[in-house]
Amino acid sequence: MSHIVQIQTEVRDPVAISAACERLKLPPPVQGTFKLFSSQATGLGIELPQWRYPVVCDIASGKLQYDNFEGRWGDQSYLNQFLQSYAVEKTRIEARRKGHTVTEQAQADGSIRLTVQVRGAV
Repeated sequence: MSHIVQIQTEVRDPVAISAACERLKLPPPVQGTFKLFSSQATGLGIELPQWRYPVVCDIASGKLQYDNFEGRWGDQSYLNQFLQSYAVEKTRIEARRKGHTVTEQAQADGSIRLTVQVRGAV
């Protein structure tokens, strides 16, 4: 039986954050306090291509803090790619933890289709 799932991503897993950065060939995330335009944010800082300020992952709340000035200081598509990669990597981690296998297929529209084969399922 096939199931379609939609996910609202909370970014809480440092291992999946690192894996998403590696997948996208980004520098590794760095723990610290980072300056945004008019504030500071503490958490894991991610450097996205051509972004003026980092994206900061608050793993306690699952929220991201960033300032891209409505796309003027950073292309939203890079953040979307990071979130997609994070979701894929987190899914892989959790599936493997339970002994399941995951296959991945890139789709023409840029989305990624994951299939989780549940161990023991027919």
